[in-house]
Amino acid sequence: MSQLTTGLGIDIGGSGIKGAPVDLATGDFLKERKKILTPEHSTLDTVAAIVREIAEYFPEASKAPVGVTFPGVVQQGVVRTSANLDKHWIGTDARVLFSEAVGRPVRVLNDADAAGVAESRRGAAKGVPGVVLVTTLGTGIGSALLVNGRLVPNTEFGHLEVDGHDAETRASAAAKNREGLSYEEWATERLQRYYRVVEDLLWPNLIVVGGGVSRQGHRFLPLLDIRTPIVAAELRNTAGIVGAALAAAEQESI
Repeated sequence: MSQLTTGLGIDIGGSGIKGAPVDLATGDFLKERKKILTPEHSTLDTVAAIVREIAEYFPEASKAPVGVTFPGVVQQGVVRTSANLDKHWIGTDARVLFSEAVGRPVRVLNDADAAGVAESRRGAAKGVPGVVLVTTLGTGIGSALLVNGRLVPNTEFGHLEVDGHDAETRASAAAKNREGLSYEEWATERLQRYYRVVEDLLWPNLIVVGGGVSRQGHRFLPLLDIRTPIVAAELRNTAGIVGAALAAAEQESI
């Protein structure tokens, strides 16, 4: 990386859009994050205006590289899927849209990929060689795959077919809550089967589990009988912002 010390990360979600300046050396927020509720009609113009508002809220980061996460597949800045936002996002060059909104280059990446970058650089997977899989357990199952620290973008391992089902419909945190499963039932009947399939496909050196439920990792991770070491994410709900800022800085330094 170059002499950059600060990055600006903005994390777009279905319920909220939040951002903060990030110390690139430590992964810490330099100021308290700014959060704005995602509008009911999450059109291109309304979301771009919020991204601009958050960027302008932090004048101390006015020269910093900007990274923006998006809840969908993003290829070279172009949105390919949009499950939780307006469908008009599909096919949009979000990199151009957000760059014009903030007045400087922006890197746009999938939200789970941003979490993976954050955990690889400043979290539970820091310094781990080889293949690392980061999964976020929430409404669905997000995934990020890193090989020797390099991101393989837009993996969709939450949609693997496991025993005839889309994996996230049975193994996500939402499925646990929807079906009233205990942590033990969820771990031994759902997660274990999912992670055994994943580890047989990828042979990762480490699996990192993120999402809000990772705060309760001590209640279910020790119950998993798999060969791969599996740990809770360290950055949790800051991972999207931190990963976006780090990814933007790394792109700028290339």
